[in-house]
Parts: sequence; structure tokens; C-alpha cells
Amino acid sequence: DERYIAVIGFRHFYGRKVFKIGQIVKLVKEPENSHDDEAIRVEIKPVGQVGYVANSTATVPRGCHSAGRIYDTFDQRCFGIVRFITNETVIVELMEKVRMQIILIEERDLNQAR
Repeated sequence: DERYIAVIGFRHFYGRKVFKIGQIVKLVKEPENSHDDEAIRVEIKPVGQVGYVANSTATVPRGCHSAGRIYDTFDQRCFGIVRFITNETVIVELMEKVRMQIILIEERDLNQAR
């Protein structure tokens, strides 16, 4: 079952230029966030934080889940893969743990082969 989220706020970090289609991103809960009890930050290795998961009706595009909707579906962090990049938002498909492990192993093998 495909689940998508939208990354917002990237203008406050590095802009959308750091995002690439097919890129793996890490989603990390931010329970200490004073503005949003369900805040989830988005990180890219080795850059660090690049935005947040959209969590309001004004920022969550149709077909995407809000941070509040996915907050209780994982422990502290989960992963996703960038599927679409627009001027306003980056759309990420959430990855299941097993599928994510396979992708990480394939990525490691590719890096070792270089």
C-alpha cells in the first residue's frame, strides 16, 4: 500500500536543489518541538535537516498523509524515497522496513563496486 507525504519548509534550509528523484530521506520525530506536537523533520545524508513533513490542511496536498496521520505508525524514525519535486513541495513515498533494507543493501553494494 503506497503512502505519500509532502516535505515543506525546505526554503528555510537548503532549498529544493538538494532533493533528487529516487533519493532516500530519513523522517525523524521531533517530540520536543514547541510549535507542533507531531512534528517530523526530514533529513538527507550528509546534509542534515532539509524540511518538515506537512501537517496542516493548508500544506498537505491531496493524496498525501499529514505528519499527524503517520506519527504513530513508526517508532523514532522511518525512511522514504523522493518521487516528485515541484516548486512548492517535495513528495516522498514512505518505505516499508523490509523494502528499505533491500534498497540500503543495494546502495551499499553499488558504492563498494565503485
